[in-house]
Amino acid sequence: MKISDRGVLEVAEHEGIVPGPYRDSVGVWTWGVGHTAAAGGPNPAQMPRGMPVDVDAAVLDALALFDVDLDKYEARVNRAVKVPLKQHQFDALVSFDFNTGGIFAAKLTQALNRGDMSGNGFMGWLKPKEIIKRRKAEQALFRTGDYDANGDSIPIWRVDEHGRLRGILKTISGAELQRLMQEAGSSRKVAAKPSQQHWFAALVAAILGVFRK
Repeated sequence: MKISDRGVLEVAEHEGIVPGPYRDSVGVWTWGVGHTAAAGGPNPAQMPRGMPVDVDAAVLDALALFDVDLDKYEARVNRAVKVPLKQHQFDALVSFDFNTGGIFAAKLTQALNRGDMSGNGFMGWLKPKEIIKRRKAEQALFRTGDYDANGDSIPIWRVDEHGRLRGILKTISGAELQRLMQEAGSSRKVAAKPSQQHWFAALVAAILGVFRK
């Protein structure tokens, strides 16, 4: 399985975009959209500190790497989970593993593979305390298909030369994120906005109505 467009937005909104290396809440050097050395590829601890001169270019680089990282975490979930999943369940698990790297060790995965689809195991990974809101959102997504994020508020953060976040530079919408990912070379499908989908559906219905008369 592959993560859906809505799943991509969910992960991005949870993670935010940081165009310079920073230390996360447990001190791990991180860059871009939640990228750490554990994911392979560039090591944020070895990157130049502080904000880049060209923020827009750095954001595109971060989104290109985000696309690569998503491929890796999709593959991990596909290997770890042996039971059929609905799309929203798969998306929730990719978000969980993207953040924790724990899909192979989690009791959540063990329960799923036994046929327990309750999703209770999401609440087994609650440190640091700042992550509790995300775990609840992932659990709710797994259980109900409610994509809690997906708003117009994906933050791009400022960071200083010591790896500390210094507030939000700006926010971008989900549609803008998807456009930028395509510009960065992503082949992931970009879904139309709901309003565009509704307009197209109405047009098709009107044309069919003419031919039925």
